[in-house]
Amino acid sequence: MMNDINIVLADDHVLVRDGIRALLEDQEGIHVIDEASNGREALDVVAKSKPDLLIVDIRMPELNGIEVVKAISETHENVKTLVLSMHDSEEYVVQAIQAGADGYLLKGASKDEFLKALHAVASGGKYFTGDISSIIMNNFINGIAVKKVSPKKEMEEDPFNLTKREKQILHLVLQLKNNKDIAEELNISRRTAEVHRFNLMKKLEVKNLMELTNKAKEYQLA
Repeated sequence: MMNDINIVLADDHVLVRDGIRALLEDQEGIHVIDEASNGREALDVVAKSKPDLLIVDIRMPELNGIEVVKAISETHENVKTLVLSMHDSEEYVVQAIQAGADGYLLKGASKDEFLKALHAVASGGKYFTGDISSIIMNNFINGIAVKKVSPKKEMEEDPFNLTKREKQILHLVLQLKNNKDIAEELNISRRTAEVHRFNLMKKLEVKNLMELTNKAKEYQLA
């Protein structure tokens, strides 16, 4: 018999939190023990309440959901994280995986799928929604596995001839910074940040964040 599941909800919309709480109220063994309306509050609540599972939105004030998941995975390894988002883009899913999320579910999911994801994650498994989930997970896991078993490539120089600025952009992109964040950190315009990021992706011949991450690791670029 599965142990009770204690949950913290983190979403900046009260109606969303109320809806999830109402959905879970009649589920035996599942308890919503606390809530948070922004990222920093979520970290404080998790530290105080020590839940089994954090259900977190991506877009929140203070810290976004990806940043929250990353912090939780580094400081509260016993707390599972399920990202509940309206965004179904591959980049968001990959960012969630890289941050350490145990699951990713769309807000349009059915009640049955939501409960399936919740139980899967709470029991130590993984749950990533949609048709692309298996492809993303397989590519990501295989990429990590290859890096672990393959010998490190000794590179005397950068084979892609990246500029100093492109290396800065790469470093920030791998920290999951968006174009707005990069522009602010480097004191450049958002448009300039977008151009540098585009040129970086073109030089490395990658199409998305997952490919960029794998290539950066393969050639020890960061």
